[in-house]
Amino acid sequence: MKQAMIIVNPSSGKEEAVDYVEQIEEILEAKEYKVNTVQTEKELDATQYCSDACKDEYDLVVSLGGDGTLNETINGMVDQKHRPKLGIVPLGTVNDFARALNISLDPKEAIETLKSDLTKKVDIGSFNERYFVNIVAVGSIAEATSEVSPEQKTKFGPLAYLMEGAKTLASTNAYPLRIEYDDKVWEGESFLFLAALTKSTAGFEKLSPEAKVNDGVLHCYVVKNVNMIRMASIVTSVLRGTLKEDKDVEYFKAKKLHVTSSEKLHTNVDGEEGDLLPVTMEVKPQHIEVIID
Repeated sequence: MKQAMIIVNPSSGKEEAVDYVEQIEEILEAKEYKVNTVQTEKELDATQYCSDACKDEYDLVVSLGGDGTLNETINGMVDQKHRPKLGIVPLGTVNDFARALNISLDPKEAIETLKSDLTKKVDIGSFNERYFVNIVAVGSIAEATSEVSPEQKTKFGPLAYLMEGAKTLASTNAYPLRIEYDDKVWEGESFLFLAALTKSTAGFEKLSPEAKVNDGVLHCYVVKNVNMIRMASIVTSVLRGTLKEDKDVEYFKAKKLHVTSSEKLHTNVDGEEGDLLPVTMEVKPQHIEVIID
C-alpha cells in the first residue's frame, strides 16, 4: 500500500492548520494511501519528519504550513536516495513557492489539488549546507527584511518586507562584492544582490518574471551603488517586473556562484536570516517532484 505523510505546523494559518487535516486525510485515503499525520513542535521538526519519510520510502509528503514549514520539509528531502512526491497546502502569509507553481493560496482549493495525478519537477538551490526554493539576497535591505516579525507579516502581508526594507534606504551604503559565477566574475560596489529561483519573492510576483521553476538557473540581479532618487526608480522597476532592464542593475544567469565581500555581510534565504558571506550557491535541476493542477 502507498504511504503518505502529512507534516502539519499547528501554528500556521492563524492556528487553523489542524482544521484541514481531516479533509486531506480523506482525499489521500481515497487515493489508497496509508496516511501518517505528524505535527511540528519546534524548529527543524519538519526536516526530521521528511528525512524519516524518505528513509522509509514514503510515496508522498504533504507540507501543511507556511514558507518556513515548506523550506524545512524540502531540506529533509534534498539529496535523499529516495524522494517522495511533494504536496503543498500553503498557510503562510507570502507562500512564494506555491505562487510560482500556481498552486491556489486558498487552503481548501490547494487541498483539492492533492486529487491531481499531475506533477512537475522543480529546481532546488543549494546554499552552503542548506537549501532554498525562492531567493537569496545580500545587503542591508536583505538583513532588514530578515527582521520582519510574524505579526507584521500577518498584518501587512508582502508589504511588510517592502516597509522594513524602506527603513534602511536613507542610511544604507553600497558594499564591495565579488561574485564568481560559472566562468565569469562581477566585482564592484553593490547596494543589493539577489539570486532568484522563481518569479515570486516576498509576495511580489514580478521581481523575476522570466524565472521558471525548472529552468536550471539562478536569475541574478546586482543593484549597483545608486543615490536615493535612483533607488526609488529601481523599486518601481521591481513592482513593474522590469528590474533587469534598469541601467543601474546588472543581470545574469548562473548555475553556480560564489559570493564574497571584504565587509561583514549577512544573507537572507527565503525570507529568513542566512549565513555570513562567503557563500556558495548552486542549482539542483528538477530535483523534487511536486503535485500540481
